[in-house]
Amino acid sequence: MKAERTTDDDIEDLLRLHAPQVLGALVRRYGHFDPAEDAVQEALIAAAGQWPEDGVPENPRGWLIRVASRRLTDRLRSDTARRRREEAVAALTPADAFVAPPPGEGPSGPGGRAPSEDDTLTLLFLCCHPVLSPAAQIALTLRAVGGLTTAEIARAHLVPEATMAQRISRAKRAVRGTEFRRPEPEDRDRRLAAVLQVLYLIFNEGYTATAGPELHRTDLAREAIRLTRSVRRLLPHEGRVTGLLALMVLTEARTPARTGRNGELIPLDEQDRALWDRTAIAEGTSLAEEALTQGPAGDYQLQAAIAALHDEAGRAEDTDWPQILALYELLVHRTPDPAAALGRAVAVAMVHGPRAGLAAVDALAGPAAGRPGASARAEPSAGHYRLDAVRAHLLERAGEREAARAAYRAAADGTLSEPEARYLRARAERLGP
Repeated sequence: MKAERTTDDDIEDLLRLHAPQVLGALVRRYGHFDPAEDAVQEALIAAAGQWPEDGVPENPRGWLIRVASRRLTDRLRSDTARRRREEAVAALTPADAFVAPPPGEGPSGPGGRAPSEDDTLTLLFLCCHPVLSPAAQIALTLRAVGGLTTAEIARAHLVPEATMAQRISRAKRAVRGTEFRRPEPEDRDRRLAAVLQVLYLIFNEGYTATAGPELHRTDLAREAIRLTRSVRRLLPHEGRVTGLLALMVLTEARTPARTGRNGELIPLDEQDRALWDRTAIAEGTSLAEEALTQGPAGDYQLQAAIAALHDEAGRAEDTDWPQILALYELLVHRTPDPAAALGRAVAVAMVHGPRAGLAAVDALAGPAAGRPGASARAEPSAGHYRLDAVRAHLLERAGEREAARAAYRAAADGTLSEPEARYLRARAERLGP
C-alpha cells in the first residue's frame, strides 16, 4: 500500500531524515561501516528514482532498510567467509527485527525514544570514536549523519575535495568492525565535544550555504536542530548541549527576514524584525538562560547569550552592543576561533567606532594587511572572504568609499555563495564605478 504522492522536496526531506537511521540499523546488524554506507547510498538513489513515480511507501524507513540490506548482503556474499558468517547471523535473527513498524506502532527505546532515534545517536557517537582524529570525526559525521556531500564538507574546511575524500575513506576504515552500541558514560563525555562541533557545522552550512544559488538550506539547518534536540534528550543537564540548541534556535528564528522577494540577502541591521519567529526566540532565550545555570559558561552558552541579545532588540539601534562586546571578550579568551574574533571586531566597531573595529580586523589579518581593502594571505583565516566583507563595511562607515568598494569586490570574489556575492557586488556598485 502506498501513501499519497508527495513533492520532490518532501521526498528529499524523508531521505535525509531516514538515511542515518538506516545506516545505523545496517551497521548494528552487519558491523561493516564502509560497505554499509555504500549500500545505504544505493538504496537512497533507488528511492529517489522510484518514489516520485510510485509514491512514498507506507513505511519508508523499512523500505530503505530492506533495499540496503539486500545490496549489502550481495556485497558481503562475494567473499565466502563473510557469506557464511552473515548467513549464520541472519538465521538467528527474526525476519522483521530490522524493519521499523509504521508510525505509532511498536516499542519505544529507553526514555520513550524510538529505536531509530537511538540508532541515529549511536551513529553520531560512533563517528566520533576516539581512534579518529578530531578532523576525521567531524568529516565522517558530516558525511554519514549530516548527509553533506564530500564537496560541501571540503568547502566548510577550506581543503581540496580530494583531500577530504581521502580523510573520510580513512575514517571509515578506522571504525570498520567497531561494535555498534552507545558508549559508556565516561567515553561518551570525551566524544561529546566532537559531536557538538559536528552538529554546529551542519547547522552553519544550512543557515548560510557555502556555495550555490540558495542562501539558506532549510533541510540541513532543521536536521541539525533535530539531532541536537535528540542529544539534549539524552543529556538534559549538559550546558554545552543546551547552549548549542539555544544558539541554533535563536539564529534560525531570523530566517524569514534574511532574504527579500528575489532571494537577495538582507543584513541583520536592515532586517524587518517583525518577520522574526517570536515563538522560537522565546524558546531560544529560555534555553540560553537555562544553559548558563548548567555549569561554567562555555563557548556555546556564550554564543547563545550573544544571539539572545540580538534577538531581543526590537530595532537594530536598540542592540546592547556593550554587553555583546563583553561576551565576545570572554569568548575569544576561551577559544582561538577566527569567527569569534571577527565577531568581536564588529562589536568593537559598534561600541568604539569603525576605526577601532578596523584595527581589530587588521590585527586578525596579520602584518600583511597594511593597507585598507587588502587582505593578508599569510594565515588561513586572513584570506577568508568574511574578513574582507567586515573590513568593507567598516571602511564604508569610516567614509573611505574607494577602499570599501575594493574590499567589497574582494569579498565577492572570495565567496562561492551566489546570494552573498550578489549582495557584496551591489554594495560595491553603490559606492561608485
